[in-house]
Amino acid sequence: MDFELTPEQREIQGLTRELAEGEIVPNAAAWDREHRFPAELFPKLADLGLMGVCVPEEYGGAGADFLSYVLVLEELSRADAGVGVTVAVHTSATTLPIMAFGTDEQKARFVPPLARGEQIGAFALTESGSGSDAGSLRTRAEQDGDGWTITGAKQWITNGAVAGTLVAFARTDASTAGPRGVSCFVLDREHVRVTREEEKLGLNSSNTSDLAIEGAWVGLDRLLHEEGRGFRVAMATLDGGRIGIAAQALGIAQAAYDVARAYALEREQFGRRIADFQAIQWKLADMATEIDAARLLVYRAAWLKGQGRPHTAEGAKAKLYASEMARRQTAEAIQVLGGYGYTKEFPVERYYRDAKVTEIYEGTSEIQRLVIARAILGRQLRDEPVPSK
Repeated sequence: MDFELTPEQREIQGLTRELAEGEIVPNAAAWDREHRFPAELFPKLADLGLMGVCVPEEYGGAGADFLSYVLVLEELSRADAGVGVTVAVHTSATTLPIMAFGTDEQKARFVPPLARGEQIGAFALTESGSGSDAGSLRTRAEQDGDGWTITGAKQWITNGAVAGTLVAFARTDASTAGPRGVSCFVLDREHVRVTREEEKLGLNSSNTSDLAIEGAWVGLDRLLHEEGRGFRVAMATLDGGRIGIAAQALGIAQAAYDVARAYALEREQFGRRIADFQAIQWKLADMATEIDAARLLVYRAAWLKGQGRPHTAEGAKAKLYASEMARRQTAEAIQVLGGYGYTKEFPVERYYRDAKVTEIYEGTSEIQRLVIARAILGRQLRDEPVPSK
């Protein structure tokens, strides 16, 4: 077994870290405080190829592997998890499903503007009545001449108000309940209307919106994959997307650990650095150990996906462990800093708020445990209810 990153992967990791430290870290607290989406940042990411890291070069991407993309998400999220999730949804949940399921014409038309950062992508699956039970969605698409008329509403859509391209799901067979009869479409910004921008506990630099689709007409060429097979697109997308969210959680936890360790080496009580007290040493030891364990799970899942091998259970394990680890260890970072940790003078309270949602979106921890249990008990995944953005 070789656990070393390749020179190319290290280069991408270092490039992302340099940009994050120069452009994101100094601004992250202000973006969080102002609840501001930093639109000016993403052209800079695009200039470095970070909006299409694992997209083939012929479609405008950087042509790197999936693990390189996960390294990018980890580094971005270490600086600001809101930026990390924006890129994760743009890539994993929008660009990659078009690459995987689109026709040659669809890939040539929709992917290059996304990979070059000219458009930001969104994934529109969740509705007010269908979260984990995504198969119960009510948005409908009816055949209308040489196309489809789509009507419905979507909720909690990451990038919803800033996206130029959306992968959206609608029921094309009203006579069929559940996942069967759901189809997938590629929509443009003009096909949707923003009805609400969500106020959130964390990830305040990312955009989360409710959308209305009010009789939008799209041509037949906007159907992604086959009619009635949209749930397969959603499942495959979430399998990979969960690895990205696990990387996000990993980055958040690493940032919290870095602050806690540095603080412990500087802060003195009772005439000694608090790092000299066993209680703090054990906290830091547990943090470092759990972060390393999560990193191995995340990188393994990313490697498997990059190799084209099955990764459903491995991605679920990575997402489950990394997200719960991030919530635990960001709380421990606050404990290490004591009263300072509870204030906005230090960023660990932001990390704590940002970490919680990683246990919820792209599949709650409860759903991840169902996925893992079905895999280890030999039950075939079929019509699995899933959450989304």
